[in-house]
Amino acid sequence: MSVQRVLVTGGAGFIGSHVVDALLDRGIETVVLDVAAEQGRPGVEPIRGDVRDVDVVEHALRGVDAVSHHAAMVGLGVDPADVTEYVSHNDVGTAALLAAMYRTRSVRRLVLASSMVVYGEGRYRCSEHGDVRPAPRERKRLEAGAFDPVCPECERDLVPLAVGEEAPVDPRSVYAATKVHQEHLCSAFARETGIELIALRYHNVYGPRMPRDTPYAGVAGIFRSALAAGRPPSVFEDGRQLRDFVHVRDVARANALALTGDPPASGPFNVASGTPHTIGEMATAMASAFGPRAPQPVVTGRFRLGDVRHVFASPERAASELGFRAEVPFDVGMRSFAQDELRDTNDPDAPRTPFLGHPLPARAGRGVSL
Repeated sequence: MSVQRVLVTGGAGFIGSHVVDALLDRGIETVVLDVAAEQGRPGVEPIRGDVRDVDVVEHALRGVDAVSHHAAMVGLGVDPADVTEYVSHNDVGTAALLAAMYRTRSVRRLVLASSMVVYGEGRYRCSEHGDVRPAPRERKRLEAGAFDPVCPECERDLVPLAVGEEAPVDPRSVYAATKVHQEHLCSAFARETGIELIALRYHNVYGPRMPRDTPYAGVAGIFRSALAAGRPPSVFEDGRQLRDFVHVRDVARANALALTGDPPASGPFNVASGTPHTIGEMATAMASAFGPRAPQPVVTGRFRLGDVRHVFASPERAASELGFRAEVPFDVGMRSFAQDELRDTNDPDAPRTPFLGHPLPARAGRGVSL
């Protein structure tokens, strides 16, 4: 597809700003719709506004032939009272975007920033019963330190495996439920209008411009902020949770491929490194990158019911159909991340909403989002 002009919703946020960079590197004109959009970048038209406002979005879509939709409230949040904010920003915001796209009729391709959270728990295999889907973890077992799920048939230990895009969705948090709904809304819209839709299911993204000191950030950003402040990273559960950490520049490249690929790829794609690491390994790697005097991670045993135990991805479909493979190795990325500049969300002049990748200030005494 010959793309001339792309709208990036949330284009001033963490991931969205890197997507803008990747598009500019390819000579693609870019429109940024964000509550914090700013003037000053050649090749970028900034529009300061809320994606939930259909009229604002319709204005931003003038002359646009593709959309990269990153406007969202992210992370597991602080408490269940966040539910209205998540639904408003993620679901209503996506619906407003789709309505504006229908009005303008210029967009031929939509790339949706989705998430690995749609899977819930990852893929597991029992030695007796093969592949199984464990039930949501129970508070009683978690309080006893039994963090790993067991086979629902025989209660044997399970072996975690890489999850592919064909896995059923099984959201286990409010945030996850809104990401599933975003995928469903976009899929229904694509069927009715004939636009090309690609959903990119990001795994644990990290890198420069990540927001600091907020429970809405990813765990890498939270650990990085703690170390920079001279505090030890606080690791939930026993630190053995498996995740896939993928650098934001790789994520941006996946977006550029999805937006410009010809012929178009179709369906959801995992955007991941393909090499899982534990949360504890990530915390230790980051502390080591800070030097020998850095405080060492502390394993707390704390948990949140909205967290899942193990989820990491198979990258094969993205490689074969999208032409994407992550390039930044874990150790190189973590060493670099220790020095990367983070986004300061505690600035009194910064947006006070988690919308479009600009998280709320941290609230004291709350847990981290893994």
